[in-house]
Amino acid sequence: MKESLEIIQFSSEISPYSKTGGLADVVRSLPRSLKRMGHRVSVITPLYKFIKDRNLPLEDIGIRTEVDFAGHTYRFRYYKITTPDKYPVFFINHSTVFNVGERIYNYPDNSLRFILFNLAALELIKKLKWKADVLHSHEWQSGLIANFIKTRYRNDFFLYQQPTVFTIHNLNFQGSFNWWEVPPEKKDKGRGDVPEDKEAIPWINFAKRAIIYSDVINAVSERYAKEILTPEFGCGLDKYLRARRKTVFGIINGIDYHVFNPSYDKHIYINYGVDSLKDKVKNKVLLQKEYNLEVNQHLPLIGLANRLSEQKGFELIVKILDSLLKKPLQIAVIGSGDKSYIDAFRRAKEKYPKKILFITPFREDLSRKIYAASDIYLMPSRFEPCGISQLISLRYGSIPIVHKVGGLVDTIKDYNPITGKGNGFVFKTYTPEDLLFTIGRALEDYRHRKEWRNLVKKAMRESYSWMLPAQKYVALYRKAIKIREEKLASMKKKQEK
Repeated sequence: MKESLEIIQFSSEISPYSKTGGLADVVRSLPRSLKRMGHRVSVITPLYKFIKDRNLPLEDIGIRTEVDFAGHTYRFRYYKITTPDKYPVFFINHSTVFNVGERIYNYPDNSLRFILFNLAALELIKKLKWKADVLHSHEWQSGLIANFIKTRYRNDFFLYQQPTVFTIHNLNFQGSFNWWEVPPEKKDKGRGDVPEDKEAIPWINFAKRAIIYSDVINAVSERYAKEILTPEFGCGLDKYLRARRKTVFGIINGIDYHVFNPSYDKHIYINYGVDSLKDKVKNKVLLQKEYNLEVNQHLPLIGLANRLSEQKGFELIVKILDSLLKKPLQIAVIGSGDKSYIDAFRRAKEKYPKKILFITPFREDLSRKIYAASDIYLMPSRFEPCGISQLISLRYGSIPIVHKVGGLVDTIKDYNPITGKGNGFVFKTYTPEDLLFTIGRALEDYRHRKEWRNLVKKAMRESYSWMLPAQKYVALYRKAIKIREEKLASMKKKQEK
């Protein structure tokens, strides 16, 4: 089998060009690590208006295509940029489909926009006569790649032979709708040609079709790959995943230590490392001063930098917030999201102005200050496919408190103060009481300064870089190649008979 692979990745966002969350970071860092391993990797993504407005050095590659869909013809142009890590990103441009607004998502025609993204990406591959070893789709927005290859392009052997991988970053998101709100009569069966009927397009389940048609499926942690096979976490697609169970795998995400590293993070007040924890304390004091909190380096500071949503555990946090703020501690929160949670934190800020910092909307630079300043990081997600925040918090020496689910289980082990084993605090039952009890455990251990300092040092020394996940992805790609070769060989035998 080939040592060096040609890999094409598809994503609706990639940092630093477009980003709403962790997906963009993954699609930036995974290709970087694959490139360093000697593989050839490219990314295809839409060219949004806000990217065009930044006047980046985009190269027009001189290719024009037309895509016919739902009775209309759409004309696309393609641009390219070479990242600082020396892999190319190809941007798909259309005068109206992507060239509107300052957002990536939440448009009335979201479903159509990403159908066209998938089709325009495949047309680019055809135009370039680009024979990849594997086509890797990230999340629902590029989930129709395998479906189109095996239906619309089934007579095009050039595309049909190329292996496909689909990564589930969060199964809660399946298309341009909330999956639990789809009327029964509108549910997409997921098989056959992608519907072109105007009434059906908004209800197309991209994730379901990706699960059915991709050669290999993976989730972003080993635990989550098992959880999505169950009704509790399968978001209505568990039976389709169970049917594909032999080709469902889990690979935990990494984090990019060139980006998330307190030793040279330009966003924090003072850089520090595992051997200079006094400078970490200075970050806390400077945050307290800047945001008018009580200046007290001995008060434990709990940090949160996340999407303000029910999934991320804010339902529990809001219920215990008043009880928590009566304790000798401070809380620093930054995030965007649900208005009810924003209102709850604003009310808490009015009641306890010296004890809570609340910033909305989310800002990457300020989130780093909170990671650096905080002693404890709160991440009580109801479910968590992988989680990046807890990995960042470890590197910044902020000890995480997590719920025993998904990628949080794969990365955080409950701390035992007697043995010194563990790197965080884990609660099992998803209740306000269990969360409050676990925070209490952490606060008690925080009082024992020497042991806490040892815990912080151990957390900061742990490695969750992208190199090991990248190696696992290469093994996954080779599985997909083998599966596709076997399917093609089987089809050839049948034809010969």
